[in-house]
Formats: sequence, C-alpha cells, structure tokens
Amino acid sequence: MAPQAAETLISARVIVPIAITFLAPFLIYFYRRNENRREAVSFIAALGTFGAVLSLAPDVLAGRIVKFTLFTIMPGITVSFAADGLAMIFALISSFLWFVTTCYNIGYMRGLKEHAQTRYYVCFSVAILGAQGVSFSANIFTLYLFYEIITIFTYPLVAHHQDEEGYSGGRKYLVYLVGTSKLFLLPAMVLTYVLCGTLDFHLGDILHGMFPATADPTLVTITYILYIAGLAKAAMMPLHNWLPSAMVAPTPVSALLHAVAVVKAGVFAISRVILSGFGVETMTRLGLGLPTAYLAAFTIIAASLIAFTKDDIKARLAYSTVSQLSYIIIGVAMLTPLAVQGGVIHIAHHAFAKITLFFTAGAIYVSTHLKSISKMKGLGWRMPWTFGAFGLASLSMIGVPPVCGFVTKWYLVTGAVTIGQTILLVALLASTALNAGYFVPVVFNAFFRSPDPDVSVEQYSEAPLTMVVPLFLTAVISVLLGLYPEIFLNFVKIFGKF
Repeated sequence: MAPQAAETLISARVIVPIAITFLAPFLIYFYRRNENRREAVSFIAALGTFGAVLSLAPDVLAGRIVKFTLFTIMPGITVSFAADGLAMIFALISSFLWFVTTCYNIGYMRGLKEHAQTRYYVCFSVAILGAQGVSFSANIFTLYLFYEIITIFTYPLVAHHQDEEGYSGGRKYLVYLVGTSKLFLLPAMVLTYVLCGTLDFHLGDILHGMFPATADPTLVTITYILYIAGLAKAAMMPLHNWLPSAMVAPTPVSALLHAVAVVKAGVFAISRVILSGFGVETMTRLGLGLPTAYLAAFTIIAASLIAFTKDDIKARLAYSTVSQLSYIIIGVAMLTPLAVQGGVIHIAHHAFAKITLFFTAGAIYVSTHLKSISKMKGLGWRMPWTFGAFGLASLSMIGVPPVCGFVTKWYLVTGAVTIGQTILLVALLASTALNAGYFVPVVFNAFFRSPDPDVSVEQYSEAPLTMVVPLFLTAVISVLLGLYPEIFLNFVKIFGKF
C-alpha cells in the first residue's frame, strides 16, 4: 500500500534560514575593519540559522511539509522552498557546523596570520547560504541555482593562498564542477521539464516520482544518467579528482568542502533526485538502482585503496571522503527502506566524524606545521586531546560501535542482505577493513611509536583552545549520535517510508 500523502503547510518560515544566510555576508563585509565584530556576525548568523531550521522540526516530525514559493518564472518553474525530513538533516548539520567551524576558523586564521580574512569569511558564509538553499529546494531549478552558488563562492576559498598550487587546484575545481553542471545538469533539467511539464519534486512520497508512466523509458534513463554525471560534487569516480586537488585550501575550507557544504550538496542532490525526482517505482522499473549502487561500491573500494598510498594527512582524508560519500549513494540506490535510511542518515553521521578529522589535521598543522603522517610518531602524548578526537572520529569511519558510523553500516549491510546483493555486502565489509587499515596507523604512530631522530616532539603542544574545543565537541557528538541515533533517524524515517 502506498504511503498517505503528507500534508503541506504553506508558511514563509521556511525561507527564514535562507534570509539570515543571505544577509550575513553583507554584515561581515560591513564590519571588515573590526575582526571581533566581523566574526561575531558569523556566530550570531549561525545560531539564528540553526534556530530557524530547528523551529521547523515539530511540523516536519508531525508529517507535514512546510512550503513557500518566492516567485514564479514560468508555469512549472518557480523559486520555491520546502522542509521535509531530508531537507532538515542537511539544513541542521550545515547551520550547526557553521557555528562550530567559525570558532575553529578564528584559531586557525589568526594563528597562521592568514591574509584576506574578510573575503574568506564572506565566501564561507555564502557557501552556507548555498547549503541552506540546496537543503530546502522544492524543485530542481531552485536546487540548481544554489548548487551553483556553492561552486562559485567556494572557488576563492580553494584558491585562497593565491599561489601556483592554489590556482591550479582552483582551476580543476571549477572545470569539474562548472563543466559537469553545464554539460550534464542543465540538459537533464530541460529533459525533465519536457517529460514532466514541471521541475517540482514529488515531496512527501518517495515511491512515486515526478515522471509520468507514459514517459519514454529511454529518455527517462538518459535524463537519470545526465543527473548522476552533472552532480559531480558527490565525487563518484571517475568525476572525483577535483576533490583531492582542492586540498590546497586552508584546512577549515577542507572541512567545509568535505563535511558541511560542498560534497554534502552533491550527495544530498543525488538523494533528492533519486527519491523525490525519479521515485522508487521508476528507478526499479527501469533498473537504474543497482548499476548506481555498483558504481558507488567501486568508488568505495578504489578510493580506500588510494588512501593507503597517501602519507599527507589531508590527502588521505580526501580519498577517505571520496569513499565515504558513496556510502550515502549506495544506500539510496539500493531502494529498500533500511538501505535508504542508512544512506540518508550517513549525511549527518559522516559530517560530524569527517569535520573532526579535518579539524585535527588543521590543529596539528597550526601547532607543528607537520603534514606527513610518518612524521607524527610520538606526537599523541604532546597533543592528546587532538589525537584522542582523531581516534574517536576514526572509529566512526571504520564503523565500530557505539560511534555513529556503526549505525550507518548496520543499516546498509542489512539492506544489502535483504535484497540478496552479495557484491554490495562484500564491498561494505571490505571497506570496513580498509578504513581500519589507513586510519589505525595514524593513531598508533602518534601514541605507540617513538619519534624519528630528526623530529623533536617535545617542542610541540596542543593548538589554541578555539581549535581544540570544536574538534573535541564534534568528536563527542559523533559518539552521542551512535548512542542516540534517533536524533536524525526520526527525520529519516519520516522521509524514507514506503
């Protein structure tokens, strides 16, 4: 039996988070000559955005969709926003982690006396605007607008150092993300409009999608392939190489790219397109789910193997992200309730664990200027809070109970077993061993290996508290989400029932 259609509540409250994040960059620039006030704006805006998103939770958990249309461009194409269970997950984590990252930014940017800090904070806040817009997009056109805002305003962050390496990484970033969105995502939107007569997502029921049963199956399949290729922020192979190249950015930007806004916009958009665009019935009828899951499984294993070869800690974390993002896609593409719920909840679970890992990498660099894992032997006893947080977050990546990553893998493995997919099951289990293989040595070297003769760890100590407190907070939250998964799981179950 199909689930009952969700009640729609028309309310402008859903655009309040968008409005706050729209105003914040202007205020940040206005206070550019007073760094304390400039950064206070980010704190206040982050809290206000988080509060505005949280105020929508009671309605969403009651099974209602909060929706508002800002304006209409032409019939079937509007700028509209809607809050449902999936939107709430991405909106909550991006607004909450904006607050945490702002605290971390202060320690990092001031600690290294970075240049162009106002530009940095302005672009950072616009990226959060993009994340909020993507979260609450009620149709593909609105999603596309904010998806591109994220791309354009994170380019100055990737190229922040304004050196040859920064510009090279930034160029690759733009070529991949702008190129794929123009070559594939725009044609996909046009085809969708031609086939459906609208770009509005089918919200409140993931069983039935936007596409009518009479639509040509070949054209629908082509449209789907174009969406998968056009949403390259999800970093599925072979369209992943922009992500490791973007590691030239400051570490808080890497955290933004990997945990908060950019890649999460990619996997969120793919999840939204699959479930609220095509729907489970169309995906199953055309046989589109399992090929997508197999591509995600390949990405998980291949990226994990590459991570083994990287001694630079940020490069290892980058390939870990490429791998971990595909957990979300593999879950959604399996098209079973448990697998979909496991994939969607990993949007939140991965965010808190991965931002912790990048925060620790940045703290290590600020304190020691070390990037190579092989040179971090014995450093754990000088920076116990930092490496302790790294260990907790690593457990989540591996999937060890009770940390939140275990909940994700439990749902995904159960989903693979339910549909009898041995290949996907083996990929998920193998990835656990591979994750342990490249994360455990980092902690082991730090606490149980003697420093190299040419490295004196005695001179080092913990990074500033403005960095250590946020990274330990996010590490603890990753444990709490494992103990109390219903915090986000309730939103997932509201969205993912069919």
